[in-house]
Amino acid sequence: MYERKILPFYMTYPLPMYYEEEETIIRDLEYLQQMYPKEAKRYQKVISGILDKLDYEGSMIYDEYPDKWQLYKLSKDITDRIRREDEKVDPSCGDMPEKWEWMGDLVQILLCYEIYKRRHNSRRGILRF
Repeated sequence: MYERKILPFYMTYPLPMYYEEEETIIRDLEYLQQMYPKEAKRYQKVISGILDKLDYEGSMIYDEYPDKWQLYKLSKDITDRIRREDEKVDPSCGDMPEKWEWMGDLVQILLCYEIYKRRHNSRRGILRF
């Protein structure tokens, strides 16, 4: 015979607390991004502008498991774009290959953070993949 089980109160609505935690995490991430150094903020703006174009339903940034190669190629394209912009301003900055080596890593990290922020944005829905 079916026996009715009574759920404790804390188990009846477990998700609202999860939404609050997610919102807190995003708020903390945005606050910490405001403390980035000047160059990193500039790169963040470029990355954000490019991801605005990729922010549509079915985009690869919302895949459940984004392809590592595509993210690497996207970060390389962004690094090349930043490099071209920097060379227009200061032609001598193209002569520093070691700078662009670590700059590619920085762009890749900033790109992953920006994708994380967009995937978990509470305005667009939680965990959009």
